[in-house]
Amino acid sequence: MNVATDMSLWGLVMQASLLVQLVMLALLLASVASWVVIFSKRRLLKETQKEMEWFEDRFWSGGNLKDIYAETQQYSDTPQGMPALFKAGYEELKRQRNQGLAQPQEIVPSVQRAMRVVLSRELERLERGLAMLATVGSISPYVGLFGTVWGIMSAFIALGNVKQASLAMVAPGIAEALIATAMGLFAAIPAVVAYNFFSNRVDFIENRFQTFMEEMAGIVERGMSAATPAPQPRAARPRPANPEPPRTPPEL
Repeated sequence: MNVATDMSLWGLVMQASLLVQLVMLALLLASVASWVVIFSKRRLLKETQKEMEWFEDRFWSGGNLKDIYAETQQYSDTPQGMPALFKAGYEELKRQRNQGLAQPQEIVPSVQRAMRVVLSRELERLERGLAMLATVGSISPYVGLFGTVWGIMSAFIALGNVKQASLAMVAPGIAEALIATAMGLFAAIPAVVAYNFFSNRVDFIENRFQTFMEEMAGIVERGMSAATPAPQPRAARPRPANPEPPRTPPEL
């Protein structure tokens, strides 16, 4: 076997000790798993944001909640994301009204609780896999460093057993050990970048979900208050002049 073949990347990997090879294999599997999560998470967040934008456009285009609910059911039998929040809130509203409850202080908290339950499930779905990316990004450099230290230690131990040492004798062992560090960085860097990017996207989507939940609760409360007879006020108070809102909230 010639020197060029021995010093090739594949040759160094195959000549490495068994422990270093296991470290390289573990890092390779971690890198492959992280890329699978990256591609699947990118597709999931893109679909979630697209669905969220579609639903917000429809929700604020006017109409009533019943029509929006029917369109949501036609759009998907098992809605996810923001349509799932609306579905949970509207179905809870119908359930409370069918039970004869008409007071906003009784219905609105129930609607909010129903939407919070769905929000927790949606966040779990969106965050699934992020913990794995964080783990790969944090421990891969140390795993690679462990393989490097072990490989260099083995190279110097073998060097100590010969009478006349030279750089050519220790260079292959050190080179194959450093491959473990390179593989650790190769696995860690994309995982860390993807984790930070996806975490920001999930936080952005969560904030939009929270805002929609507050708006939905406000619409329900105003609709129930308008449907409930109120006592005559003592004196009418002038309301400040506000510009027309850019969006048209739906009605009950």
